Amino acid sequence: MGKSPDWLYTDHATCGSPAWIGKGLTCVCFNRKGNCQRICISLTPLQEERLRRLKRRMKVYFDASKLDHQEALRALWSASFPGQALQSLISDQWKEMGWQGRDPSTDFRGAGFISLENLLFFAKTFSTSFQRLLKKQGGKGAVWEYPFAVAGVNITFMIMQMLDLDATKPRTFVRAVFLQMLSENEWAFDMLYCVAFVVMDKQWLERNATYMEFNDVLKSTRVQLEKELLMDDVLRIEEMPSYSLLC
Repeated sequence: MGKSPDWLYTDHATCGSPAWIGKGLTCVCFNRKGNCQRICISLTPLQEERLRRLKRRMKVYFDASKLDHQEALRALWSASFPGQALQSLISDQWKEMGWQGRDPSTDFRGAGFISLENLLFFAKTFSTSFQRLLKKQGGKGAVWEYPFAVAGVNITFMIMQMLDLDATKPRTFVRAVFLQMLSENEWAFDMLYCVAFVVMDKQWLERNATYMEFNDVLKSTRVQLEKELLMDDVLRIEEMPSYSLLC
């Protein structure tokens, strides 16, 4: 398990303490794995391009009239319930997955199309974990009271808020660290989503939570993610301690 980073306090223009936020400094240094690592405000061309792509994804609203959005929904159903035919894009079958009604498109309003992409990425990349959470394998009745799909949309929205990617200048170290990770892996946001989902589920079970406590569990999930992202030995999503929960 990693430790929180030791911030290095220096007084030259390119490397500074947490006071760099809003001070016009270009970078901040902290100790990771025994070395001084820089997190910079000035993004590399690769970071800028990947951030632009991610922002574009975040701005896409779900549109049930678009064929590619319809196909993404069908793909999610197929990945969730292989071998079980979907009767219609508007169907009571969707309730099996934890949508609030017959039409899942109404649940995407908070986070947009990217929340569907996140669920689909989770289903295809970590199918065992996805199926375990979806089908409540190993759960005990009352502790499994959060609706799976709606929880997934809320997790996307929580991560978007945590990373603060729309800000003109970085306002948190978590955002800056994530941008470094994004330069290593274009799918860092989707990977972080998968980690967040299993962390949320783990905390839910440990607290024996009820549906009324969902927002509290989501807040504690965010705290755990922020803690792990700032650990001195975490340079990639795969190095987060909770990544080991995925399979």
